[in-house]
Amino acid sequence: VQLQASGGGLVQTGGSLRLSCAASGRTFEAYAMGWFRQAPGKEREFVAFTLWSRSRAEYADSVNGRFTISRDNAKNTAYLQMSSLKPEDTAIYYCAARTSSGTTLYRLRTVGAYNYWGQGTLVTVSS
Repeated sequence: VQLQASGGGLVQTGGSLRLSCAASGRTFEAYAMGWFRQAPGKEREFVAFTLWSRSRAEYADSVNGRFTISRDNAKNTAYLQMSSLKPEDTAIYYCAARTSSGTTLYRLRTVGAYNYWGQGTLVTVSS
């Protein structure tokens, strides 16, 4: 399984971007897909996740109400629509996939819950 993240770039404060994460692989079936981000000098942190076969998504408090995660199962692609961007949203954004169930929704907020990762896409928000 390979995950390809794209859509990052430079945007002004208050602007919007949409990130995409395309999954490929002969037998790819996700249980959940998530977005994480890592700013310089900081640990990778949870942003959002969506279950792949149920309508359930959760967000970090810092992005709730500004970011929306969605998926297109037919295209094996997850999206992260980011609005009202702030300079503190500047980071490398990573998408991740978990291909097995048997975890809690809480654990899907953690790096360790995912077994596949994309290469990251840089989002820079200028003030």
